[in-house]
Amino acid sequence: MDQKLKIGVIGLGKMGKAIAGRISESEFAVFGWTRSGLSDEDAAKLNISSVHSLDELAAASDIIILSLLDDEAVISVLQALCVHDLSGKLIVDTSTVSPSILLGQMDRIRAANCSAIDAPISGWPVMVANGTAGLYIGGQSEDVSRFMPVAKVISNRIHHVGDLSQGAATKIVNNMMLAGYWQCLKEALQVGQSAGLSPETLLEILTNSPAANGTLAAKVPVILGESQAVSFTTSGIAKDTQLFKRVAEEASIDTPVLDSALASFQNHCDAGFGEADFVSMVHAALTVEKVTS
Repeated sequence: MDQKLKIGVIGLGKMGKAIAGRISESEFAVFGWTRSGLSDEDAAKLNISSVHSLDELAAASDIIILSLLDDEAVISVLQALCVHDLSGKLIVDTSTVSPSILLGQMDRIRAANCSAIDAPISGWPVMVANGTAGLYIGGQSEDVSRFMPVAKVISNRIHHVGDLSQGAATKIVNNMMLAGYWQCLKEALQVGQSAGLSPETLLEILTNSPAANGTLAAKVPVILGESQAVSFTTSGIAKDTQLFKRVAEEASIDTPVLDSALASFQNHCDAGFGEADFVSMVHAALTVEKVTS
């Protein structure tokens, strides 16, 4: 008799595919569903089983992972999912959404005899695929313990930060810092360039100084225009930064640094670079500065 834990993944964009593919490499049976449908060929590449409805996925799964675009998508899927009997199942929302979303759906989730945790991912799809992403988890300890065998496949940085919704809040705090970092780097490199310093020299210094973050060195080729590799898109970070701003506004917190970062990423999207890597925003600013100086 097959005793494999059965995992359903709803949402098979870049991150959802990375989650499903990574989990399928372990001892779990994985089922996938996405609104646009999943071909048998794509399912085979991910080593997962494609299902044709949320009803079918719910029936097949012990743990249901959400990897969805935004607040509205999570609400829509939960409303559709929770009309089914989900007795004994666990919903894990890995989406980057407002902390209020899962909390606002808990009556519906409990009525379906289900439990839920929020576990947004810190990192890019390639980090999920390598098992090196971070997870910020909010929820009851017993529910977190149920998810932990799966979490350990995705992540080597697992943090149970507190109650339901606090995982999402932690993700927002972390990524607000990162959005501000890239904006500050852009401004700092522009100042250095205006003084006659080359970006190459400055980045060599910065990557070996306390000013570096954990990903700066990996992003240097994109910043210098030597690579067009995409780990996360400009449109993606602009969408997420808009969410962070809304959450801050709801808390009556001013965010001048975040506002500047959002303007830079949104302007880069508007210039036609929405699908380019997000740090190409820094490269574009340096290119403009070099041309106009």
